[in-house]
Amino acid sequence: MAGNAAVPQPSTGTIVVFGGRSEIGVALATRLAENRTVILAARRPDDLAAQTAEIRGAGATDVHTVAFDADDTDSHPALIDGLVAAHGPIDVAIVAFGILGDAARAETDVAHALAIAHTDYYAQISIITLLATALRTQRSGTIIVFSSVAGVRVRRANYVYGSTKAGLDGFASGLSDALHGSGVRLLLARPGFVIGAMTRDLMAAGTKPAPFSVDADRVADDVARAYRRGKGEVWIPGILRPMFFGMRLLPRAIWRRLPR
Repeated sequence: MAGNAAVPQPSTGTIVVFGGRSEIGVALATRLAENRTVILAARRPDDLAAQTAEIRGAGATDVHTVAFDADDTDSHPALIDGLVAAHGPIDVAIVAFGILGDAARAETDVAHALAIAHTDYYAQISIITLLATALRTQRSGTIIVFSSVAGVRVRRANYVYGSTKAGLDGFASGLSDALHGSGVRLLLARPGFVIGAMTRDLMAAGTKPAPFSVDADRVADDVARAYRRGKGEVWIPGILRPMFFGMRLLPRAIWRRLPR
């Protein structure tokens, strides 16, 4: 991203995964865990044995779990303050929570549409803003934010979810520029269709994966590589970047007829 020089990142310090059950979040943590303390923040923190074992197996020096309710934004300030007080400066914050929701239901069910927007945008702004403030204070660290190509140009098939990603992408892009010179970096990841737990119901219902689909391991590999290279953004896979540059120029009459 503009204004973010590529500076290789060291592999030391504390990692916090906000969304400790996220396939992508845990997979990314395993790529960065060696010789680090990892904290998994999630609802039901006592039910993270499998994720804890996976990260320990990747070489983490220690793994802790902490309660985190993404939608309870009033609890976020105390959570961030408590993490820093208990574990010291946060070196990498992986913001990996979110819901896909039911696209068809969200078109008519206001409560469901608002629930998607609350988790995927409102709550993200809350935790990312608090993280940016904490990392500015320590003058170091990286925030990893997961946008999506779904937000680059919002599609008819999932416009409620896509609109939250469009908002999050814009927010993270602006914050990245605001952090320039502070010692803090934001890495914005834009994966395409991810085959995994979040899209399992869609595929069971007959939705075919979009072209250039990836899985959690591919996303984690590419984001970890971008982090180590000091990048400010990464598209997964990389071919989606030029593709979506072209898709932005498609006439709306054609765009609205494209499949998911």
